[in-house]
Amino acid sequence: MSDDDRPRVAVFRPDDERLTEAVETLDALGVDALADPMLEIRPTGAVPEGAGWIVFTSKTGVELADEAGWSPADAGGDERDGAATEERDGPAIACIGPSTADAVREAGWPVDLIPNEYSSTGLVAAFDALGVDGVRIEVARSDHGSQVLLDGLRDAGATVHETVLYELVRPEGSGDSAEAAARGDLAGACFTSSLTVEHFLDAADERGVRDGALAGLDDAVVGCIGHPTRETAESHGVAVDVVPAEASFEALAESVVAELDG
Repeated sequence: MSDDDRPRVAVFRPDDERLTEAVETLDALGVDALADPMLEIRPTGAVPEGAGWIVFTSKTGVELADEAGWSPADAGGDERDGAATEERDGPAIACIGPSTADAVREAGWPVDLIPNEYSSTGLVAAFDALGVDGVRIEVARSDHGSQVLLDGLRDAGATVHETVLYELVRPEGSGDSAEAAARGDLAGACFTSSLTVEHFLDAADERGVRDGALAGLDDAVVGCIGHPTRETAESHGVAVDVVPAEASFEALAESVVAELDG
């Protein structure tokens, strides 16, 4: 237990406003957040290339493109079949989910597509329904993006190019949550991507507590955003208790705390 006797739940978001908001969310739900960032963002300096569609899969990618001075008008748009509802310069823009779309709008750019399912699979299904045979699609994201998106778009007939806007690495000094789990001092864990799972276990290895951390997670409520994250966790021997229907941190936190209360 934490010092105030509330259940302690680990959160692994990058050390920026996302971590602050995650801690605030858990606090409002009545648990003590153990903030242990497992992702550090390292921009590559690249910007999206020209295409009929630009696909953004994270708020971070949008913000980095905007900060670099990029705009959709710089990225062509001659092959925008089935895209926007109004004529304009530049490509159409697809976003993997609402938070990414909000970032696009804040940058002053229009949003043309958000899939019903906020995932790579959902994006593929949405594009397949539009019909993108022969359309050039630019996927702008991190170096750890799912191959499902690229393969699915190519199978739908699109010409696909990927630009890596940023790399995701494990921050130096991460791993307090692994030690807490090994001590039996962790009631829950909120994994937001496959990489957070892998980095958690890497940190546990580095600190010599991998077996204990896995045992601690087995006694805790483990939540994952999305089934790919769940599959990664289970492939490493982590039992997953909850995967919320909505792919957002708020839904994940609520699901984990509900399971704790149950």
